Amino acid sequence: MKTVLKLEETALFILGIFLFSRLNYEWWWFLALILAPDLSMIGYAFGNKAGAFFYNAFHHKGIAVLIYVFGCYFDIEMLQLMGIILFSHSAMDRIFGYGLKYEKGFKYTHLGEIGK
Repeated sequence: MKTVLKLEETALFILGIFLFSRLNYEWWWFLALILAPDLSMIGYAFGNKAGAFFYNAFHHKGIAVLIYVFGCYFDIEMLQLMGIILFSHSAMDRIFGYGLKYEKGFKYTHLGEIGK
């Protein structure tokens, strides 16, 4: 089953690249911003609860899709870009086994314990 999940996330990552290609941004923007959502890990400096909250807010695909849809509806390309980056980054993280975090600590995710 783990292989199926990785294939699904790979397909979603490719979808993110496709959606990005429909925007009027140079490709280097995608490469420059794809790791930006990981800045949310700074929340762990304030404890596991705050860290999990901020990490999950920036890695939740539902929030990413909502931002993208708002960007499409209001024709704001910057919001579309933000949604695509958050969505693509979340898919990329899940390919590597990083899921949404539990308040117990960074290595405890909805996909299992990291490094186990």
